[in-house]
Amino acid sequence: MERPALKSKPTPDGSLEQMAEEIFSLTVMSWLERVSSRRQGAELSESQYLSIDTLVKAGKTLTVGEIQRAIGVLPAQMSRIMRSLEAGFDKPLIRCELNQTDKRKIDVKLTPEGRRVYDDFRGGRLARTQEILQGLDDADRQEFVRICRKIREVYNHPATPEGENSVK
Repeated sequence: MERPALKSKPTPDGSLEQMAEEIFSLTVMSWLERVSSRRQGAELSESQYLSIDTLVKAGKTLTVGEIQRAIGVLPAQMSRIMRSLEAGFDKPLIRCELNQTDKRKIDVKLTPEGRRVYDDFRGGRLARTQEILQGLDDADRQEFVRICRKIREVYNHPATPEGENSVK
């Protein structure tokens, strides 16, 4: 059964509400595509991906607590994520070991299989995004990148209580 095309809620063009609706509509479309692809095989959840991404970007062994703080989940959630990455796939994606200097901490290392799954997941997402963006001409692509960079800056420099943002 084919999904109906998703459309954003009609609002005045250029309004903040309309922009938010457009982003949310694209997010929902992405979720639907991911749910469909999960039925076809194992795939990382958002929290699993964020955990592995944190390890990859750190480029070293991290403790469970460091990963937990980086992705912003509760300790109980982090325990479930770690268990799923250790035992929820054909081969472990991470290896957990007792920290040698502080026995209260658990060190987490990415396994070669974890790196492979991460690279495959990320590569697949990027390839699909490139397929979607192929329909844009050069000017639209440049404008899209400019706007994405500006939005990323807003994320990195949230508005003050007065509602002002450092990004202009």
